[in-house]
Amino acid sequence: MSENGPVIAIDGPAAVGKTTVGRMLAQHMGCLFVDTGMMYRAVTASAIDEGIDIADEDGVTRLAKSITIRIVGGPFPGDQRVLVDERDVTDRLRSQSVDRSVSAISSYVGVREAMVAQQRDLASEGGVVMVGRDIGTVVLPDARLKIYLTGSLQARAKRRQAELQAQGSSGLLEATLADMSRRDRIDAEREHSPMKPARDAVPVDTTDLTAAKVVERIMELWRTSN
Repeated sequence: MSENGPVIAIDGPAAVGKTTVGRMLAQHMGCLFVDTGMMYRAVTASAIDEGIDIADEDGVTRLAKSITIRIVGGPFPGDQRVLVDERDVTDRLRSQSVDRSVSAISSYVGVREAMVAQQRDLASEGGVVMVGRDIGTVVLPDARLKIYLTGSLQARAKRRQAELQAQGSSGLLEATLADMSRRDRIDAEREHSPMKPARDAVPVDTTDLTAAKVVERIMELWRTSN
């Protein structure tokens, strides 16, 4: 633990419950909650807004290095906002257009370098629960507690489908399954910072657990790690 509070890293694939669990855990522990996936989504939304071709790695990288992303407010939806150069982009980050492009953009080495630097700055004073796909392996390798959430593809696709429907989007579960499987493959196979558990990460399967039960498990792991 840092002088200013715990530093907990939570990794795992899409729709495994990282955001919900991380938010609840941060509230329980009085920490800043940082969903690094939202930062990559913010870069993606900005690239779309700027008319930059998603396949233009150099152009997207220049954009990522030129912007500042801030996370403000509390840990729960409605409290926390994502700002790109002080422009609020929160409501666009779960859109299907961003969903389709975020894995490709987050695979770019220069984009990841730019975001990792900003993520480390956010965690530098401690008191943070940070979630993503490379937190324990790359961003915060010295975190006291590292968690790797897992879950069946079917359960994760159903969770993402429910999120999309809550936003008023429609689509077949089969399409969501296919898109999620594709994202898993891209995230796991990318050359730079591939998605994988840190060697000292504790795996927690969320398939049959409520978010509250997962938080309870992590809280117990935190208590026994100190």
